Amino acid sequence: MKSPSRRSFFKSVTAATVAASSAGTLASEAKAQGTVQWEKKAIHKAASTSPAAQIAAAPSAAATPTPPPLFNSIVAFGSLVFIAGIGAHFDGTIEEHTKHVLDELERNLILAGSSMDRVLKVNVYLSDLKNYAKMNSVYAGRWGSVPPVRTTVAVAGLPGDSLVEIDCISSV
Repeated sequence: MKSPSRRSFFKSVTAATVAASSAGTLASEAKAQGTVQWEKKAIHKAASTSPAAQIAAAPSAAATPTPPPLFNSIVAFGSLVFIAGIGAHFDGTIEEHTKHVLDELERNLILAGSSMDRVLKVNVYLSDLKNYAKMNSVYAGRWGSVPPVRTTVAVAGLPGDSLVEIDCISSV
């Protein structure tokens, strides 16, 4: 039986060392990825700084504690931004309501560090499916070159008599 040469011995030792080192690196990377902490946080709109608003917001001695809110309007989780449904609470046409809602969505996305072209998913709620085409005439072109996926449904009623409500999920 022929004994291995020194050269082949060093080749096999080097290969084993590289393999062990790579495995250790992969394991430490996997461990580091497994410890990523995603934090859910609410994004709050800037409060008005007018003196009247500050006086109105000042707590009174007889004030009762306010209950916690039912939901947040904007929540960020990792690299995702979730925006609750926005409606238009004024008299107007479906086109006016849709424009108002999309403008508000855009403002909230910017506040959260995102934009309309980073929206991934949209849900559109219409008070009447007959408004579908008119809503689309305003909706089209607001999302960049690649529009988000979308679900559109007609519902029995929307809060505040809005003709349309839209929520979305976006990346940051």
